[in-house]
Amino acid sequence: MLTYMDLDTSRKLLALSRRESNARKRIRLLAVSLFLEGENRTNIAKRLNTARSSVNKWVSNYLNKGLKGLDSKPIQGRPAKLTPSQLELLSAHIIQSAKSSDGGRLTGEDIGHYIFIQFSVRYHSDHIYKLLKKLGFSWITSRSRHPKQSRECQETFKKLPIGNDPSHPRAPTS
Repeated sequence: MLTYMDLDTSRKLLALSRRESNARKRIRLLAVSLFLEGENRTNIAKRLNTARSSVNKWVSNYLNKGLKGLDSKPIQGRPAKLTPSQLELLSAHIIQSAKSSDGGRLTGEDIGHYIFIQFSVRYHSDHIYKLLKKLGFSWITSRSRHPKQSRECQETFKKLPIGNDPSHPRAPTS
């Protein structure tokens, strides 16, 4: 028998589902809301285009654990190959290499080689770029710096008279 409390809770769950950004949790909230309105689980499954066993699980989770029972469980994945301390060392190496006066660019292949030499871990070249993104690096590179580049020579060149550049608008014409 449907009670006023179930109907009130059902309306609250329906309102929650409208504000929920996670689509999967929204479906779970709708399923429980319909159940509390007196709908049977088979009809709920048909209306929401989902399996009846899923509806059964959601309803029982809600009845046993409340709203927490409708939250998504953490997804377990493969453990990371590098530890957080190794990732910090890698990040420090990348920063140090970028600031190096030796010139050149770090490529994904270079980083993969460094990881293998330092930590004895192999990464596919595609994954190197994902790892860089995870560490907060973007793959936008600047022009590399030549090892023989000199700041003094650049400043001296900037002080030369304008007439040395024929493409400059104020260059003397003959």
